[in-house]
Amino acid sequence: MTLPAPTIASILHPAHGRQPLVYFIGAGGIGMSSLARYFRSRGVQVHGYDRTRTALTKQLEEEGVVMHYDENVQAVPAAPDLVVYTPAIPATHAELLHCREQGYPLLKRSDVLQLITESSLNICVAGTHGKTTISTMTAHLLRHSGYGCNAFLGGISVNYGTNFWSHPNGVCVVEADEYDRSFLKLRPDMAVITSMDPDHLDIYGTPAEMEEAFIAFSKRIKPDGWLIAKHGLSRGAELQARHLLTYDLENTAASIHTRNLEVKEGGYCFDVCLREEDGTVWSLRNLRLQAGGLHNVENLLPAIAAARILHIGDEAIRAAVAAYQGVKRRFEYILPPEEGGLVFIDDYAHHPEELQALIRGVRSLFAGYRLVLVFQPHLFSRTRDLAEGFAVSIDKADTVVLLPVYPARELPVPGVTSELIRGHMRNTDVYLWNREELAEKLHILLPEEGADVPTVLVTAGAGDIDALLPELKNRIKTMYA
Repeated sequence: MTLPAPTIASILHPAHGRQPLVYFIGAGGIGMSSLARYFRSRGVQVHGYDRTRTALTKQLEEEGVVMHYDENVQAVPAAPDLVVYTPAIPATHAELLHCREQGYPLLKRSDVLQLITESSLNICVAGTHGKTTISTMTAHLLRHSGYGCNAFLGGISVNYGTNFWSHPNGVCVVEADEYDRSFLKLRPDMAVITSMDPDHLDIYGTPAEMEEAFIAFSKRIKPDGWLIAKHGLSRGAELQARHLLTYDLENTAASIHTRNLEVKEGGYCFDVCLREEDGTVWSLRNLRLQAGGLHNVENLLPAIAAARILHIGDEAIRAAVAAYQGVKRRFEYILPPEEGGLVFIDDYAHHPEELQALIRGVRSLFAGYRLVLVFQPHLFSRTRDLAEGFAVSIDKADTVVLLPVYPARELPVPGVTSELIRGHMRNTDVYLWNREELAEKLHILLPEEGADVPTVLVTAGAGDIDALLPELKNRIKTMYA
């Protein structure tokens, strides 16, 4: 017997009449946790498994999600109304196999997001990098201005301390993930494409095939929808949408760009110009963004364009920009700048272009500082495919520490280690350390108090490098006590 495909209505209001229950395999993932929070906000019982207890899973528990951390079929609740899993879960996972054998309704995370957004006005942000920040900025502009939205984000908004919030107006801001072609299940009214740089080649095989997926994503835009694309994309002419805007930090050929950009008191002041479809130019002057990183000024442009398309007022946009505090692990100050003191920044950057933008942003704010970068490569396949690109990007730091590759969902690949990146580097001030060595030898990297040249320490990576931050922060404070 084939069960009917679940709908959001059938999950929230099941025929059995009891309180519905949804089970998550991999509940601690950033995308999965936003869905868990969505169902909790609708009064659904939520249970979940993850292999590691983290700050995020602890928050889920505090919000009423029942979690366990061992692969145990006995802990799977009986007859859930839906089981949600992530592609990062291996097909041989005992709980996933158990749910299949029991015939429980089973959907990927992307399928659930598709169901949730079927009848809403959707702003979907895609791209190899920048999508978490842009989706968070867009959702923040809509929330702070009073317009309102439902937000499904790939990071924790510093303003609101969460990656999900809801609103009754039927507008969804969604981070559209290209991994596993998940974003091809969405139907945007408004789409953003930040980049089509090669990544996830374990899925796509070639850069060209990945670009084809982004072109296919643009074809998913609804007939009268909008596309806001980074100016100068290599195959930008093949992207399709009824209405098109392009953005770039300062290139005036783009539909939306900045003017009069200045660094002031650790932030950025600038004007924004948007050339409308009818040729008229809309200007918004004297904006101030305090969230660090020059790339974040550019990331703000598609968010402003989306707000403009939705007819949000100028003063509301300006106030929302000034109030924006960033995303956890996106140019996040662990130790903020003080007069002549050490600055410590953490960032999720895990692609060569992201690292390049990160370093450029640090240099723009901290000119004259010595830049020490600690980088944890993420995935053996990405390290193998992009080793030369990583080397070119991180060569721009003064001193580099390479941690071992974080495997995530992958098994080791022979010959692929952090040494592969170092072999392509020109910089010779490079250390290959593990996590323990980094903590023990941190003093080698940092100057004595009162040194003539101040230092900015940057940790970067999408693995578990953030788990080291409290210890590194404490050691730094002890050094300079």
